[in-house]
Order: sequence, then C-alpha cells, then structure tokens
Amino acid sequence: MAGKLGAPKQRIVVVGGGFGGVRAALQLAKEPFAEVILVSDRPEFYYYPGLYHTATGGSDRHSVIPLTQIFHDKSVRLITATAIGIDRAGKFLQLADKEPLAYDKLIMSLGVVTNYFGIPGLKENSYGIKTIAEVERLKRHLHAQLIAQHQPDLNYVIVGGGPTGIELAGNIGAYLKDAMHKHHIAHRAIHVDLVEAMPHLMPRLPKSVGRAIEHRLRKLGVKLYLNSTVKGASGDELTVSGKPIRSHTIIWTAGIANNPFFTEPDFMFSGRKKVLVDEFLRPESSKDIFVIGDNAETPYSGMAQTAIYDADFVVHNLRFEQEDRPKLAYRPKEPIYITPVGHKWASVLWGDVHLHGKVGWLLRNAADLEAFLELEPPIEAAEQWATVLDRENLCPICGA
Repeated sequence: MAGKLGAPKQRIVVVGGGFGGVRAALQLAKEPFAEVILVSDRPEFYYYPGLYHTATGGSDRHSVIPLTQIFHDKSVRLITATAIGIDRAGKFLQLADKEPLAYDKLIMSLGVVTNYFGIPGLKENSYGIKTIAEVERLKRHLHAQLIAQHQPDLNYVIVGGGPTGIELAGNIGAYLKDAMHKHHIAHRAIHVDLVEAMPHLMPRLPKSVGRAIEHRLRKLGVKLYLNSTVKGASGDELTVSGKPIRSHTIIWTAGIANNPFFTEPDFMFSGRKKVLVDEFLRPESSKDIFVIGDNAETPYSGMAQTAIYDADFVVHNLRFEQEDRPKLAYRPKEPIYITPVGHKWASVLWGDVHLHGKVGWLLRNAADLEAFLELEPPIEAAEQWATVLDRENLCPICGA
C-alpha cells in the first residue's frame, strides 16, 4: 500500500475520536497521498471544555458533535470499535469484535481515563464528568433530588483543583439556585466545597493564577480545602485529611491515568506514565506508529491545544516524507490557559501575561469559536458556538 507521490495511497489509520484524532483525520483528508480511516470507541466527539456546562443543565449540543457531522463531506472512513492491540510485524491494528485493520501509518490519540488512586469507596460513591454517560448520571442525580425529593442535597463536594473542578465549582451553585427558583422550591443555602491536594489551585501554573481563581471562588461562596488529601468516601460523606465532609454528591475530577491500551513491553513510559516518544512523536523502535496528545510524554501533554498541535506536526511530517524532504523535529508549543470561573469571568495565562475577569471570559468565547471552526465548516461551527453563548438561558434541568 505504501508509496511516494504518484504511487498507491498510504493507508493511515487514526485511533481516537478526541481533539488529536479528529484533527489528524481532518488534515489528512486534504492530502492526496492518504487513505484515511478513523477508529473511535464512540460515534461522537466530546468537546471537553463544554462538558461542565452540560453537567449543570446545559444541552448535550454544548459538548457533543457526531463524528458523521464532522466528516460528512470528507473522504474519511469511520469505524466505531475499540482498539485492543497492535501487530507491529504484520502492521495490523487489532479491534474488539472486528477483523484486524491493516495500516501503513498508525496515529494513536486515545485520551486518558479516570484514576481513583485506590481510594476506598470513591469509585462507588462519586460522580464524574469525563464522558456523556457520567454527565447524564450526575444530572439524573440532581434531577431526582430537586424533582422527586423536592429538595437539593445542599452540600456538594468537588475534588480536584484543575480546570474541570474549578469550572464546575464556579457554576454549580448558581445552577442549583436557578433550578430551585424555576421549580418553585423554597430557597435554602447551598454549600459547595472544592478539595485540592496541593497548596494552590492550578498547581502546574504560576501561583498568581491559582490565587486569582481562589479569590474568585471564595467570592462566589465556594469553600476551599487546599493542601487536603482524600482518604475515603461513602454514600454520606467524603473523608478529607482525616475529617468527614457530609455530602451525597461527591464529584471526582482529580485523577487521570493513561489509556489502558498502552502497556509494557509494547511501549515505554515516563515517570508520569506517558508513552516515551522520539523527536518525531514515535514510540521506541517504531517507524510507522505515532503517539500524540494526552498519551505522549511531551511538556504540555494533557491540553486540547497540544493534541491539535501534535496532530498538525505529524501530518506535516508525513507530507514531507512523501516529498522526500527532511522531517522536522518536534518543538513543544506552550498553550494558552483559559479557565472560566462562574458568570462572565475567566482567568487567562498567555505566555507571561496573566489577566482575568470579563476580558478573560470574552477570550474564552473566542477560543470556543476557534475550536469549533477547527472541527466544522463555518456555518455549523457558528451554530454550535451559538448554543454555547445561549447556555445561560437554558432550562437548568431539561437543557431545552
């Protein structure tokens, strides 16, 4: 199958329907040398920056785009299946319940999974918002409290001082108060707690960023438990640094692990359990396999912007290879960090510039539009963006 320009097309298999995988497939679809196949274990793309809005009453349209919509006019074959292994010698991707898939080049962008760190009772007694299934489970829980029991939990504990936990902590209080009002429930005080094991929120960024966000959350009424470690959970409480916090609603956003697809000895790992890659984002002893985005050990792995950048980098080098031009070595690009915290407020770290407030919120909306334009034609991207702008007018329970 493989060949240079003028020869048969290369079959390039992309695994993963997230930012990195979708971007790689879209870019490869423009290349005359590529036969593109995208393999994903789900038929939708998750717009992760919008999941917390969906979790707090917004429509699924904020955060879910069918892959068929993204690729409806692109020469990309879509396969919904779970990848379970690689036959490197035969150059086959092994799929659960399907025939092996031959490839010339393989791009892996599988994303991460939730990690509970073995904390007793946490998996069974907490909610997550990493997938639509988790989001819907949380929404059903909140709906049952408000409608069936006609009263909210009143105590909500979010664990994790990264972007997801912060965004959710900044939104959930206002959402619940609005829901109580719309469903004619007598107003009662709502307590939102945010637990972080490190001394500051956003611990990987400069302290000024974490402190500004901490000030904003406290202003919104969120109680912060910094430098606090979760020790266990039950249906009634979360144990933090040896002390119980009463709650029937524990939302876990703190832990992630690399996708279980990647195992030794097929792949080598860094101390962060990311796949070690060379200057072309290839794992050890692999000329035709690339690992990008959250799965690869690169300086800014874990950011959507990095996954998109990695995808562009790999496609760029595949084009150079076809043209017999020297490939470029990977040079990491620092992302722009934008973290919304409540209504019309966001923190922005852009290089050495840190700003926050309404200007940050406007930049976040601009970033949403840019992201949708990366994925969809302008009209569809504008429609998707409009649902994000309109989110605060949505019914907080039905999302309609």
